[in-house]
This record gives sequence, structure tokens and C-alpha cells, in this order.
Amino acid sequence: MSDPSPRVTPRPTSAAAGDSIPAPGVIGIGLAAVLTFALAQGSWQWFATFIGVTLLAVMLAFQRRAEWTPDIRSAYMRGLVAYALVVGLCVAIALAPLLQRQAWLFPMPATRDDCELLGRYQALQAEAALGNLAGSDGPALAFAQEDLADKAVAECLAATTTLWLPLYGVGVAILVATGAWLRDRARSMGRPDPVG
Repeated sequence: MSDPSPRVTPRPTSAAAGDSIPAPGVIGIGLAAVLTFALAQGSWQWFATFIGVTLLAVMLAFQRRAEWTPDIRSAYMRGLVAYALVVGLCVAIALAPLLQRQAWLFPMPATRDDCELLGRYQALQAEAALGNLAGSDGPALAFAQEDLADKAVAECLAATTTLWLPLYGVGVAILVATGAWLRDRARSMGRPDPVG
């Protein structure tokens, strides 16, 4: 004999609020890697700073790390390494235009002098390419020479900056990983033991 009462099927429990959001490390790594490759061509522009700061804000706003544990093979350590490297990459992208333009932040006197020589050479090439026409419009030639020289210097400095960016990124990653590990350990040690 069948039961005449309607059957109620239990509804699946909804996932926790943040479960459907991909881990921010994955988002950060994907975006930062794509943007780094896209921006590494030619001179570093100030838009790279905006992108780096935006990615950094996303990482800091949505970071989730596992519970602290001293085990070096734990999920916590893997997540911490990924988090620190992505933060380092974001900071490197954000600093790249400043590193390219400021000698005090990126002290490479020999490289900067070589890049200036390259700019002067580019200006001479512009004048030589015009030949006899160079004297017909002096202001236009001067503008073209200055523009080409500036571009040559910027691209030379950008190439050198790109070579050194991994060092800055790894340095930031080490600082971030160390600071986060110490903070997470202190929080874990200060937490009262759960009662029975």
C-alpha cells in the first residue's frame, strides 16, 4: 500500500559564501602573468603601476590561507608560497615604471649612461636619414630627434628594468612570506585551546 502523503525531497545545502569563488592566488597568478607578458614589450608605462596596485588590492581583499602549521609540506605552506610570489609579482609590476625612470630606486649608472648614448645615436641616425632635407625645417628635425632619442633611452632602460624585476619581486615575496608566517604563527599560538 502506497503512502498518499506527498514526498518532500530535501534541498541540497547551499555552499558557503566563498566556496564558489576561485582561490585569489589562481586569479592573481593568471592576471599578473598575462599582464606582465603584455606590458613587458617596450617601455614600462604608468598604467602598469595601476594594474599592479589593482591586482595587489584584489589579493589583499580576498586572501584566504589555511590554518598555520609548522609542517613545510602542508597546504598552509604551499598557499603561503603562492600568495607571497603573486604579491611579489604585483609589486614588481607596480614598481616597474618607477624603477625605469628613477635612478635612486634603480641605481645602474653604467646602464643609464649607455642608454643615454644609445639615445644620442638614435638622434644622429634621424638626422642622417634625412640627408639634405635636414636643414629645411630645423624645429621639426629637433622634435623628431628628441622624440626618437627619448624612445630609445626609455626602451633601453625598460629592457634593463625587466631583467632586474624578478630580483625585486622575489625580494618582496620573501618579505611578505616571512611577515605573514610570523603573524599567522603568533595568531595560532595566542589562540586558546578548544574545550573538550
